[in-house]
Amino acid sequence: MRIIHDIADLPASGGASGGALVPTMGALHEGHLALIRRAAASPHRPAVVSIFVNPTQFGPGEDFARYPRAFDRDVELAGSAGAEIIFAPEVEGMYPPGQVVPVPPLSGLPEVATAPGLEDARRPGHFAGVCQVVARLFDLVRPRIAVFGEKDYQQLLVVRAMAAQEAERWAGLEIIAHETVREADGLAMSSRNAYLTADDRERALGLSGALMAAQAAREPARAEAAMRAVLDERRLAVEYAVVRDAATLMPVDDLSTPSRALIAARVGSVRLIDNAAMPMRGRTG
Repeated sequence: MRIIHDIADLPASGGASGGALVPTMGALHEGHLALIRRAAASPHRPAVVSIFVNPTQFGPGEDFARYPRAFDRDVELAGSAGAEIIFAPEVEGMYPPGQVVPVPPLSGLPEVATAPGLEDARRPGHFAGVCQVVARLFDLVRPRIAVFGEKDYQQLLVVRAMAAQEAERWAGLEIIAHETVREADGLAMSSRNAYLTADDRERALGLSGALMAAQAAREPARAEAAMRAVLDERRLAVEYAVVRDAATLMPVDDLSTPSRALIAARVGSVRLIDNAAMPMRGRTG
């Protein structure tokens, strides 16, 4: 396994004949390792894991400075999961001083990036930063596939939309989704779980519990009310708990087409997100 810090040392992997990329910000856990195993199991070589805490996707007052960093451990874990290259650039390499690294125009993306009123509203500028760094990684690594987790569901849809919009730029690139990996008790794995106290972690189980309650409902409105009830019982500060169209993230009136339940809530000072597919049901009324 190679560790590369300098962009000039990246192998030219050649667009559609390139490798498999798993973009991360480090602090790897079993969820990341599942993505890396998926990349390593593909026929596309090399399997590249990027480790870069991207400053442009953190808003004012967010946790960039204290975001967990454990590079040596990350390298060991990524290698055990099948990574062949660790790409860990410095900020100056990704965003060279005096050089503009453009942000792909979000206005050209489908409304999933700007209209649903979910992460786009709660974290202004977040998706601009995500698209900026992911586009930079795609340009540098030239992967054939890139693997993203479904836990950051809106991000997954935004990246897919960006890749489709820039299809000529990244010819043949396929965005692969991997299902959310959970702890045995249902908590979605996240690097930010490291911030949770023992009491907060117990309360955080309200997110997965709320999603289970939503899946038992037969209508979006009842699903949303069921989620709120569980989250309130766990004393979580809810930012949103909604059922949306799985492709556009816009509101739905029934569950006759693919839809998704999505939650963002604060547990103490820690902001967590989670989501799950809703069962499809026939139209009511």
